[in-house]
Amino acid sequence: MINTVLYDMDGLLLDTEPLWGVSMLKVAAKHKIPITKERFKDTTGLRIYEVTDYWAIHYPWEGRSAREVADEILDDIIASSKQNAGVLRGVERSLKLLKKHNYKVGLASSSPKHMIDTLVDHFKLTKYFDIITSADAVDLGKPHPAVFLHCAAELGSKPNECVVLEDSVNGMIAGKAARMKVIVVPDELHFDDPRFSLADRKLRSLEDFDLDVIHEI
Repeated sequence: MINTVLYDMDGLLLDTEPLWGVSMLKVAAKHKIPITKERFKDTTGLRIYEVTDYWAIHYPWEGRSAREVADEILDDIIASSKQNAGVLRGVERSLKLLKKHNYKVGLASSSPKHMIDTLVDHFKLTKYFDIITSADAVDLGKPHPAVFLHCAAELGSKPNECVVLEDSVNGMIAGKAARMKVIVVPDELHFDDPRFSLADRKLRSLEDFDLDVIHEI
């Protein structure tokens, strides 16, 4: 029986996903790192410190270290998110519904913990979560299932008691690899991606989420 719901953050709770690319290109240009949008595909799914480590190997530059560049990107995206991002449609309604019906609710994101905590607090969502976890706490990020398994363990839940809410293919794969049910809420541009057929359910937005969606999977 499902008693636990695990949320992703970027692209599911908050419309921060496009801002990552903007911040990465901005900081890379500042340090003369030859990164383009086309080269983002080489690091899809990696955590930001893994991304800049990859850059350092393939596009070495002088000056700041890979970690310092990653920290600069994080500072930029946090500031940009506070100014330009918002809570996506249906998010607060879904969270209130789950809390009303006594579901355990967790947040499991590949973003660094201080970014998650800062933005979830800024958008006044912290009170809805019983636990907030990051891939910082595990060895591997999504599509590895570790972040979801870690979050479930912190909540005292078994994988078969959990449903994951995700917007990305890598997040969906991580949830399925954790042996959890997965509901995907892709953005409009990627909604028809055939890979999402692996999910247990697909929604246009969290406005379409209700308890029947959980009961039917």
